[in-house]
Amino acid sequence: MNWYYVEEGQQRGPVAEPELDGLVQAGKVTADTLVWREGLANWQPYGQVRPGAAGGLRVAPAPPGASAQAAASAGGAEVVCTECGGIFSRDQTIRYGDAWVCATCKPLFVQKLKEGAALSGAGMMVYAGFWIRFAAYFIDQIVLGLAGGVLGIFLGVTMSGNTPEVIITRQLISMFVGIVLGATYYTLFNGKFGATPGKMACRIKIVTAEGLPISYGRACGRYFASILSGLICSIGYIMAAFDEEKRALHDRICNTRVIRL
Repeated sequence: MNWYYVEEGQQRGPVAEPELDGLVQAGKVTADTLVWREGLANWQPYGQVRPGAAGGLRVAPAPPGASAQAAASAGGAEVVCTECGGIFSRDQTIRYGDAWVCATCKPLFVQKLKEGAALSGAGMMVYAGFWIRFAAYFIDQIVLGLAGGVLGIFLGVTMSGNTPEVIITRQLISMFVGIVLGATYYTLFNGKFGATPGKMACRIKIVTAEGLPISYGRACGRYFASILSGLICSIGYIMAAFDEEKRALHDRICNTRVIRL
């Protein structure tokens, strides 16, 4: 079982359970350290998840489904910003009800309060709809199209000729290069930033079902799953318009969500 933990405001991990126990023994993970593993709804203090394991320290249990913010208020030194999802020490944030907001997000949060707009809320995600996702996809295809065009010109120059063998070879190489280019583009950007340039422009990003960043492996798998979404007459993409969490087929396969920032 893999664990994630917070150290100096930064998410660390994944680490296996024996390695986590070693961090506890070394004093790097304490009862107040926020931790998360698959199966937990939100970040919680280590002492609450495994009572008594962190040097005999215990934290009063929180009710089921408690948010990371509520767990932090029960003894944690760090909290999760409800707007950007970043992890900060409590003295770097302001509290509004059960929500914690970092200094960077404070102006936006206050503006939402003034306008009476819906707040992100503790642990709540605002899912990106079909058309904003389509706009992001369109931008990404323009970027990939430009890169593919350059590669196509290069192949045309290096593999000139109109014999059937040359034409078929050129097409096969073009298909292979296109898949590798797409996989590299989506894996690197989504794995590193949670968003491609198109998604960044539309202010949306990809997260796990728990709202955590996706790994490079999941980003790569999601790209190949998206090919399947397109192969079935793009029905896999259209599903996002009717799903309550705006999930396309590749989101369902990889257990991801696309949210608004």
